[in-house]
Parts: sequence; structure tokens; C-alpha cells
Amino acid sequence: MTIRDQLRNLPVFDRPLPDFDTEQVPDDPASLFVRWLGEAIAAQVIEPHVMTLSTADAQGKPDARALILKDVDDGGWQFATSAASAKGAQLKENLQAAASFYWREQGRQVRLRGPVTVTDLATRDADFLARPDASRIASLVGRQSAVLHDPATLATAMDAARQRLAEDPLAIAPDHTVYILTPDEAEFWQGDHQRQHVRLRYRRSPDGWVTERLWP
Repeated sequence: MTIRDQLRNLPVFDRPLPDFDTEQVPDDPASLFVRWLGEAIAAQVIEPHVMTLSTADAQGKPDARALILKDVDDGGWQFATSAASAKGAQLKENLQAAASFYWREQGRQVRLRGPVTVTDLATRDADFLARPDASRIASLVGRQSAVLHDPATLATAMDAARQRLAEDPLAIAPDHTVYILTPDEAEFWQGDHQRQHVRLRYRRSPDGWVTERLWP
């Protein structure tokens, strides 16, 4: 059997899926997202806070990776990374990004795109100090996305960062940055057994949010 045949034989949407009444939605996408996120958590969706962040460099070459949503506040979606990482460098060159969530157990997607800003230092510090020790240690090591020539140097750097954190529990990685994606567009997508997928787009206008039902 070819890979193509194997892919075609995989089941899609072969489970109970929730309904999506597009006539009963909040006026803004953040409120609907919070509702859907709560439903995903209640349905025991695996890692519902994981999102795919897509960025592009100064030449327009795209990139994407999965990371963790930190907060949704005042209509913005927060995520954190090192400003010295590949995505941090791309955001420095092009402060536009897209994010997507896929909750497979429910057949739901959320897609966002818009400008990205940097939070204040107080938010940055609070986020870093709330992280698990292992995450803080890795961030204190730094060098994210740099070439690792010898794995032994990683172990040495981790030991040094672990010792630093033990000596200074309030240590903060200088490149740690919390970003906010404030979407101009947000789409909510509900899968359907018969492929009559329900799609609702929020589009920002000078007068506020406009909602539009889209063809599947």
C-alpha cells in the first residue's frame, strides 16, 4: 500500500462533534475563543493551549512552530519566547503573525492573524517567574536555535543555569519576551461529518467587529 493509499484510508471526523450556532456568538472573537477553550478543556482535549505560530522574515519567507498560549487579555493572545530565537528575530523584522489552534477531539480550528506587540517588563518578569523550574533553566541557558556542535556543552550549560537559579530564584533570562498577537481577523471552524463545515470569520472594521459566515 502506498503512502497515498494509507492517507486516504485514514478516518476523518468519525466521532461525535459539537454543534456551532453562528447566530449565537459574542460580539468579539476573544470572548468566543475563551468559550471554546473552556469547552475544549472540559472535553479533555489534549493540550488545548498549544498553538501554531506562523511568522515571516524580512524577505517574506514563512516559518511555523508550535508553542503554548500564555493568556488572552483585552483582545490579545499572549505567547512567550526568546527575542534572540529564530521567531524572535523574524518578529523583529516583521511584526505580523498568524496563529492557529486545532482541537482534533472536537474537530475545531481557530485561526488568527494580525500585528504583534511586546508587553511591558512587569508582564515579562511575572511570566518568567511563573514558569516551571525546568523551563526557566532552559531559558537561562539561552542560545535557542543556535547550532549545537557538542551535546556535552548543553549538559554543562544546563548545570550552570540550574546552579544560577538555585542561588538566585528571581533570576530572569534577559531575552525572555512576552508578545501579544492582536488579530485583525479571527476564524472559527467547526468540522462536519458531511463536509458542510461551519466557518465564521470576525473581521475588524473602523466600527468594530464584523462577523461573516464563510463557505466550507
